[in-house]
Amino acid sequence: MFPTRLLKTFLLALGLGTLLGACAEESPDTRAAKALDDPHAQLDSIVLGMGCFWGAEKRMAALPGVVEVESGYANGEIAGSYEAVLAQERALRAGRSARRNHAEVVKVTFDPARTSLEAVLIGFWENHDPTQGDRQGNDIGSNYRSAIYTHGAAQEEVAKKTRAAYQAALTQAGHGPITTEIAPLKAYYSAEAYHQDYLVKNPDGYCGLGGTGVKYPGAARALAAAAPAAPRLDGQALARDRQLVVFEAEDCAFCKQFKAEVLDRWQSPVPIVRTLNPNPPEGWGLEKALFATPTIVLFEDGREVSRYTGYNGDQARFWKWLGFRLLTPEQRKIAFEQGTERPFTGSHLDEKRPGWFVDPITGARLFRSDAKFDSGTGWPSFFSPAQGALTYHEDVNHGMRRVEVRSASSGIHLGHVFDDGPPPTGKRYCINGNVLKFVPDAER
Repeated sequence: MFPTRLLKTFLLALGLGTLLGACAEESPDTRAAKALDDPHAQLDSIVLGMGCFWGAEKRMAALPGVVEVESGYANGEIAGSYEAVLAQERALRAGRSARRNHAEVVKVTFDPARTSLEAVLIGFWENHDPTQGDRQGNDIGSNYRSAIYTHGAAQEEVAKKTRAAYQAALTQAGHGPITTEIAPLKAYYSAEAYHQDYLVKNPDGYCGLGGTGVKYPGAARALAAAAPAAPRLDGQALARDRQLVVFEAEDCAFCKQFKAEVLDRWQSPVPIVRTLNPNPPEGWGLEKALFATPTIVLFEDGREVSRYTGYNGDQARFWKWLGFRLLTPEQRKIAFEQGTERPFTGSHLDEKRPGWFVDPITGARLFRSDAKFDSGTGWPSFFSPAQGALTYHEDVNHGMRRVEVRSASSGIHLGHVFDDGPPPTGKRYCINGNVLKFVPDAER
């Protein structure tokens, strides 16, 4: 979901009060914001240490039913600030202090009506490595310890129960003992403003989290029980040979972003469908349980073959993921490694029927067939692309200075453009035919 602090700022800027007057129904994000502001709302929270809180905040915010995630410092014996935590860790390493340092944590606020503490903790266990002691990946120090800080005996009981269940799964997979500290929350400080929603504001920023890859036992059952009632997809009504399914949640702004930026302009040859039910379509199978939304799963012959978890606006990364499943090795070399097919060997060199040459991944139009001409070079050539279909990039490889063209929709490499083409443009778009798909007018 979208972090609520940014949501409130955005809604105020748009004058939400005016917009809501014209809407017949409140959005899930609006309901989440109201729940946070309502003193009578039955929300719950738990404080979790998963290493660097930037990645932890992003991972936990994506869980269904989570309405707010805040970065902070917890259960230390020092001042609650980033500078103090770093200084204390240096002092501990130098033997100049024995005072306990804070852990970098996230305070996860969730709606028990739409999820459960068990479901939240499943996301916690699966999204980091709880066996590493005072570290998480490359981040080393007691401030990066794995921790669950509870309020009350009921939370502690669930925490210990899920730890035992996940330890059994880890042991079976050959991992060591869990080092996660489970203790009552004694001290908590909110982190500085620049740490909040860090990866939303800096999508390419450091994350550092990497789970063990071990599935929590019974995760599907727990998540299904915590999820809002939604009909399960009928596998017989879908394309069994190849089908994309977008698993979403009601309170998920990243799901809405994916819909607006990708789904609303979907032209890909692969059929796609959305669902709020965390289970696979009837008669189909997932490789492992879902732990965040949106998760886009590619099914082939009714079974999962690949998945894309989370979305933060990086369309090129999503299309590259899908392209690696749709394209042949030869096509991938051209599309993603700026390769070139040998002249007179590619597809569509002699294609003259009326129609469109489209992106093989997104289905977006690239070139009209009546803009194609025989350049004699051995590659399909065009004098004009569809409006907005391409992006242009300087290419100085192989001792030459050229202008590379890529598909604007997917970012894949197509070829180059030169200034030796025919009228009316004088341009020659020299394109690798193997990364074009031709759609005749009769099929559109």
